[in-house]
Amino acid sequence: MERKKASDFDPEVLKLFDQYVHGLIDRRGFLERVARFAVGGVTAAMLLDALSPRFAEAQQIAKDDRRLATTSVEYDSPKGTGKVRGYLALPAKRSGRLPGVLVVHENRGLNPHIEDVTRRIALEQYVAFAPDALTPLGGYPGDEDKARELFAKLDQDKTRHDFVAAVAWLKARPECTGKVGVVGFCYGGGIANLLATRIPELSAAVPFYGEQPPTEDVARIKAPLLIHYAEKDDRINAGIPAFEAALKANHVSYQMFTYPGTQHGFNNDTTPRYDKAAAALAWQRTLDFFKRNLRG
Repeated sequence: MERKKASDFDPEVLKLFDQYVHGLIDRRGFLERVARFAVGGVTAAMLLDALSPRFAEAQQIAKDDRRLATTSVEYDSPKGTGKVRGYLALPAKRSGRLPGVLVVHENRGLNPHIEDVTRRIALEQYVAFAPDALTPLGGYPGDEDKARELFAKLDQDKTRHDFVAAVAWLKARPECTGKVGVVGFCYGGGIANLLATRIPELSAAVPFYGEQPPTEDVARIKAPLLIHYAEKDDRINAGIPAFEAALKANHVSYQMFTYPGTQHGFNNDTTPRYDKAAAALAWQRTLDFFKRNLRG
């Protein structure tokens, strides 16, 4: 099927897909519930296929791009799962040390899209690193459904420690200036918020439609935040008022943007929920934010 846009789907189908992606309903439940929207020769399975990622079609930076040096690495996480693999990308030509950016994936592990995002960031003259939370379960399995199933089996407390350890590892890299920011998407947006509450020396945090941290933890945030939300994302947006009130009460430096008409996942250019204009604006704001806070 040709690639679709969010506007090609009934809003209820998009809500059901969001529930499916986040484990609130299983594949069978999704197919049963969207069956009534499958008309004109389109089956429920075809709807699911149309909503699913197209990694190759959306790739912006080739894996073997000569402007970059990329490699799979492993780092220690003694308070977490022990050893964690990740994807490291940095400019092939660089003079001196560069700031670091931790890239945190959605709830499917280190898939091709997040590797591509990591390469995009590296080309902006950063040491970009994306850990794979699924490492203790064998790593990203190459299938989004299997990845979601594995993700539900993670010990999330240990996984959170894995990401804290990743910041320390990146900060200490010989190529890094010691300034580190984090950008995360969906689940990763929640991790970006979490890291801001746990790592006072973090230099910048950019959560895309991420779950908000407990309000009592907001007082510990020292890093400036750039927060992106989708307008049509009731599940995540329900937490905005309390989060913003806590940010203001604790005098945290932040900018918050909600992008009109967008769906959760609007920055992910592999699926129909992608919104080109909103994603371009959010991404430029992100790059400008990192430039101010990591290079200053």
